[in-house]
Amino acid sequence: MALRRAAADDAGLAAEVLLRSRAAALPTVTWPRSDDEVRDYFRDVVVPHRETWVAEASSKGGIVGVMVLAADEVSQLYLLPEWRGHGIGDLFVALAKERRPEGLTLWTFQVNKPAHRFYERHGFVPVERTDGSGNEEREPDVRYAWLPNQA
Repeated sequence: MALRRAAADDAGLAAEVLLRSRAAALPTVTWPRSDDEVRDYFRDVVVPHRETWVAEASSKGGIVGVMVLAADEVSQLYLLPEWRGHGIGDLFVALAKERRPEGLTLWTFQVNKPAHRFYERHGFVPVERTDGSGNEEREPDVRYAWLPNQA
């Protein structure tokens, strides 16, 4: 498994990771953007203008995970469903902490209990809960924070 910065040609595959992952993990969430809009956003905004990392499986040579950092926030972290439980998320979180040693925040939906357990295992603590009125999905969410002195 190799983590590397995403290149322009990775945008489509990275978007597919997000689309497949959220469909499997969050089937009850209503998404405000079409799959094509997500693909365009990854191609035009995320990969060229955000710190975007991909996990590439050496055996198959394909992208199996994506993480996006924006300032002190983990704004995206998705894995293909069949690659969950292989330590890739752990590698991404370690990389994020290395890249942002002063601390990190992230948002996850309240219904995403596996994500809560994952981030809490990595030293993130919930610091805010909302009713979802401030996000595009209108889904209740939780903001998590990690500070180096708390883990």
